[in-house]
Amino acid sequence: MEKIGVKQKSEKKGFIARALDRVERVGNGLPDPATLFILLALITIVTSFICAQAGVSVTYEGYNSATGKIEEVTVNAVNLLAPDSIRHMVTTVVSNFTSFFALGTVFTIILGVGVAEGTGFMAALLKKVVAVTPRKAVTAVVVFLGIMSNIASSTGYVVLVPLGAILFMAFKRHPIAGLAAAFAGVSGGWSANLLIGTNDPMFAGMSTQAAQMIDPNYAVMPIANWYYMFVSTFLITIIGTLVTEKLIEPRLAPFDFSSAGIVQDISVDEKRGIRFAGISALVYIAVMLLLILPQNALLRNPETGDILKSPFMSGIIFFMMLLFLIPGVFYGIGARVIKNDKDVIALMNKAISGLSSFMVLIFFAAQFTACFNYSNLGTIISVSGANFLKSVGFVGLPLIICFIVLTAFINIFIAVDSAKWAIMAPIFVPMFMRLGLSPELTQVAYRIGDSSTNIIAPLMPFFVLTVAFFQKYDKKAGIGSVISTMLPYSICFLLGWIVLFIGWYLLGLPLGPGAPLFYPAV
Repeated sequence: MEKIGVKQKSEKKGFIARALDRVERVGNGLPDPATLFILLALITIVTSFICAQAGVSVTYEGYNSATGKIEEVTVNAVNLLAPDSIRHMVTTVVSNFTSFFALGTVFTIILGVGVAEGTGFMAALLKKVVAVTPRKAVTAVVVFLGIMSNIASSTGYVVLVPLGAILFMAFKRHPIAGLAAAFAGVSGGWSANLLIGTNDPMFAGMSTQAAQMIDPNYAVMPIANWYYMFVSTFLITIIGTLVTEKLIEPRLAPFDFSSAGIVQDISVDEKRGIRFAGISALVYIAVMLLLILPQNALLRNPETGDILKSPFMSGIIFFMMLLFLIPGVFYGIGARVIKNDKDVIALMNKAISGLSSFMVLIFFAAQFTACFNYSNLGTIISVSGANFLKSVGFVGLPLIICFIVLTAFINIFIAVDSAKWAIMAPIFVPMFMRLGLSPELTQVAYRIGDSSTNIIAPLMPFFVLTVAFFQKYDKKAGIGSVISTMLPYSICFLLGWIVLFIGWYLLGLPLGPGAPLFYPAV
């Protein structure tokens, strides 16, 4: 009987290993995200020709740009191989790229984030918090810091994940549990945060462009999902802590702590830099409050006194950039990393140079989006899809939950979040708007699914780096080892987020300032 049991266990491991290998092969077989957009653009061109020749069209109640009224509108498929379409496509290539919303927002914010990260401010801040963390709170703090580190892009992957292992070792706890907890927070909690991060304006821009296929005046704000993501920060911290301490750590083999050291505190220069940064951040926040809170404040709407529709909200990208830039500069001065203005500009140049792959991706994503919108295929698919879903009664909460699960599955194979949303937003945002669901709701559902499976996606850019961190403490660790370790986090994050979403949906709570759950069905 014992031999049979061992054989069954071996077969089970073999099945899991084969499944993981299959996922990796399929993922590696996919083209580069930029190439994917080229292929999608070509498919759109061919499909538009076929649909136009077949006379495909849809009629619906919607916004008529010619009259400016809601009335019955008929939309026909546009042949992108027609002479007028070809002339339009070749003359708008540059404007498609330069007007793509994600380009300007990401570049602007990166100027500030690049300085804060380049001076070492973000890394020093993380190390300082980790160094003073008490034993009982170590797991929760590591997960929480992982989530919060997302406001500075990849800092959490490079700094916090290895720090998590060192911190756990200092407390005589298994370093791989520390790695897992940090990686779960950084990657699995990618969309949660107490603050607005660099991804929020990028997603908002893509969602806005998709929503304007239905309503040309619709705008999704960068703070559109803030309430939900704020609460999610505590949810993911709690789940990540419980999974680490109850499921992951008890399963790990004993570890030799003879080489374990102590977590080093930051240097004298770094401490001075942190003080300078803290003071400058407080002064900046105080000035911003004076410009926002008084009834007739400069950054309020001069006519209505409103904050949501005001110069402050219109310029939120710039103000976010300053929130990173100012403390980053003062940290650099205090830590003696920055000596003059040339050092600041050099850090900005370095940060922007790191966006080269993003620029290539955005160029082709912009062309695909422009072709897709011009062909009217997005409108036809959204109207037809909405009508079908209405006819079968598959709407509301069940539809959104299935969308979350679908996104989570796709994320395993296409790990670049901006690429996936650029593909999915033009289809699902207008379709769900026709079903009475707001673009903000569709966006938050996407972000739930996208974040939940980041930690088990072999093609996620920092996954290989995490495998290397694991191998430092377990020479036999590989992709399968990391995925099997992180899978409980992924499942629990997904289930926890869905439960939170269901409660949020049933209570009808706004997802962020001025961001309702529902949109008047058209």
